[in-house]
Amino acid sequence: MTKIIKVVARQVFDSRGNPTVEAEVFLSNKIKASAIVPSGASTGAFEAYELRDGNINYFLGKSVLTAVKNINTIINKNLKNIDSGKQKKIDQILLDLDGTENKKKLGANALLAVSLAVSKAEAISKKKELYQHLGKKFLLPKPLMNIINGGAHADNNLRIQEFMIRPDSAKNFMDAVEKCFLVIQNLKKIFQSKNLSTNVGDEGGFAPLINSNEEALDLVVQAIEKSKLKPGVDISICLDVAANELINKDGEYSLNSADFISVDESITYYKNLVSKYPIKSIEDPFAEDDWNAWSSLTKEIGKNVQIVGDDLFATNVKRLKKGIKEKSANSILIKVNQIGTLTETLNVIKLAKKNNFSTIISHRSGDTEDTFIADLAVATQSTQIKTGSLARSERVAKYNRLLRIEEQLGKSSKIARI
Repeated sequence: MTKIIKVVARQVFDSRGNPTVEAEVFLSNKIKASAIVPSGASTGAFEAYELRDGNINYFLGKSVLTAVKNINTIINKNLKNIDSGKQKKIDQILLDLDGTENKKKLGANALLAVSLAVSKAEAISKKKELYQHLGKKFLLPKPLMNIINGGAHADNNLRIQEFMIRPDSAKNFMDAVEKCFLVIQNLKKIFQSKNLSTNVGDEGGFAPLINSNEEALDLVVQAIEKSKLKPGVDISICLDVAANELINKDGEYSLNSADFISVDESITYYKNLVSKYPIKSIEDPFAEDDWNAWSSLTKEIGKNVQIVGDDLFATNVKRLKKGIKEKSANSILIKVNQIGTLTETLNVIKLAKKNNFSTIISHRSGDTEDTFIADLAVATQSTQIKTGSLARSERVAKYNRLLRIEEQLGKSSKIARI
């Protein structure tokens, strides 16, 4: 039995330059491993609590020294001499120490950093790759690759937050990356020919001054065709609407302009988009508590389109159970920092799969060099991963990790079929 001898935390920084938490776990066999917690920009109300210090005179209130202290004192003391192989027990200790439903006492960022670091350390201790430690059967996910940023992730006029491409006909992960690479490079050339900016947003997608969703979609289709690929066959378009940002007090949505439209009109708008463009996935089409709107849209287009709950479910078993009962979606986005421990994350994935929901493992807009989610996607046989564009090293790191895993698996390697 290998025991935890100490847990050490420190303040480090994410891809937006904001402070975040890193935890390092030391085992009795002299193995150690660390994990860094990411941070979102468009965060839902039902996410686990990210503890920040709030001192405006130090990192503008964004520092995480309290969360770090909680690890170095309370968590460190209570995990000493615990068997590092007992992940469920360790995560339950963390939950009990916090004692609140949304991890507000110690901070979900404190709990998650430790939970993930323990898992990494135990994998090294067992001389296994992380994905081998986390699962028994493996599948490479298809990437949902960010190509145009809007909404809270960019300084332009686009209402939809993310326009993504998914390489549906890819035969392996390298082929998937190549197909996305071609579309990205051709889109860049199109932008340059139109004197549009090729600067990138938080998640690596281009953030040009485009005025409408349709204009963006037309350009993406053009880039796919310029790459000699078939829209809707080789490459599908996937959207993250992030509708929490687009609803007013009357329950109306500004999906394509400053003008607000009703839920029924919004559903009609989505149906028209799907009929006109090769859109196969829509994430967060409505706000996180607009359950009836979700159910109506899923009933209308859910047979042909992946309706993905992110803010709706917040990687939370209780909310997912409600969504299953009300048929609010057919897919769930999985973000480890929305819930706060590895065990809870795996429980949500298990419930989703049991109810035929596709699972999409996701990064955050403020991410880090930590590649945990790449191994998690493979180990849980999740069909898709959402981790940004082929730009910015914190995004590319996950793709590179998946390529290494594909190489390690060799002939037994398989990529998901969508």
